[in-house]
Amino acid sequence: MKYATASPYADPDKAARRLLEHAQAFEPIQDGRIYIEKINGPFLFNDKGSPAEYRAGLNLAIERGWLTMHESGTFVTLLRRVPN
Repeated sequence: MKYATASPYADPDKAARRLLEHAQAFEPIQDGRIYIEKINGPFLFNDKGSPAEYRAGLNLAIERGWLTMHESGTFVTLLRRVPN
């Protein structure tokens, strides 16, 4: 019998911090832009986060002023480092 385990990114704060770790690992292009696929790919496929967890984490990071998202949705800009 399998038992369900809680996802490590069910908490939006943990998901937001993990997304920021991915954003900090990528060298920004022109004007500090980071292509959105550079953070969503590793989160969804390497970290095995769900799309809902990704979206909740991204929204929280934007609300807290850690990231801004371009209106096109193709890139984000890192505004400040993740606080511990």
